[in-house]
Amino acid sequence: MDLNATKMFVAVVQAGSLSAAAERSAIPLPTLSRRVRDLERELKVQLFERSTRGVRLTEAGTRLYEYAVRGIEMLSDGEQSVRNDQSALKGRLRLSVPPNFAPWWTLLRDFRARYPDIQLVVYSTERRIDLVQEGIDVVLRLGDVADDTLVARRVVSYRHMLVAAPKLIAAHSMPSVPTDLHHFACGVWSSGIEVRPIWRLGAERFEPSAILMTNDYQHLLQSALAGELVTELPPFLAQQAIADGRLVELLPDHKLPLQDASLLYHSHRFLSTLVRAYLDFCTEAGPRLFDRVSLGLGLQTPASS
Repeated sequence: MDLNATKMFVAVVQAGSLSAAAERSAIPLPTLSRRVRDLERELKVQLFERSTRGVRLTEAGTRLYEYAVRGIEMLSDGEQSVRNDQSALKGRLRLSVPPNFAPWWTLLRDFRARYPDIQLVVYSTERRIDLVQEGIDVVLRLGDVADDTLVARRVVSYRHMLVAAPKLIAAHSMPSVPTDLHHFACGVWSSGIEVRPIWRLGAERFEPSAILMTNDYQHLLQSALAGELVTELPPFLAQQAIADGRLVELLPDHKLPLQDASLLYHSHRFLSTLVRAYLDFCTEAGPRLFDRVSLGLGLQTPASS
């Protein structure tokens, strides 16, 4: 039985006429009348006796109304209960977040402030996570997602920045094109699998002379600050050092490519209220957070890209 048509039937009973129900519910009278007749045809009974003075319930209509009005009231109470629970969700939420992804720690702090009764269990790792085997609810993953078994919800896209210390630039001169980087020692992020890392700088591909390969951006940051090498860093790690003059952005006209930060989760038909609350919060707060910590550094939100 059609729930919307049933609600319209109850509205007509409570209003006393089709026209009054249409006015109260802001539903066009022809639509309301048609949906009630569709309901009668579906049930194969007449629900109303119609006259110029309004409508009167038949015996079948009276029985249906007694059940329908209680059911609609229970649904309304259930909806309100769920909405009220959103401000007081309780339970444990298991998350995976990449190391050194500083903006997300701020986001998680804001999430805890909104939902203080949710206990967060956060595993910081860059390796691929088996959500079922390791009991993880949602994974934050950077870059391309190639896993058809999971749903990916993109939160934000951002660009890394090519940087070096002023004293290193002074020793060689400021590079103006990617090939000028051949004069510099370089440090690159690597998971250990990629033997020959490539920087995509605008339309050009450049293979850096790597004296350091590591999967730790903090290591690369400290090496760059020490004047040892040129490297690429996430904007939230580079911007303060650039503002302080401890680092300089290189080749701003040859930008590194955008990469996505996405939330991955299982494609269950019904997500738990905790997972849904986390996904919705991140989708709403994530782009604003990145705007605060990385103003002017080439960020794009899902709405703007």
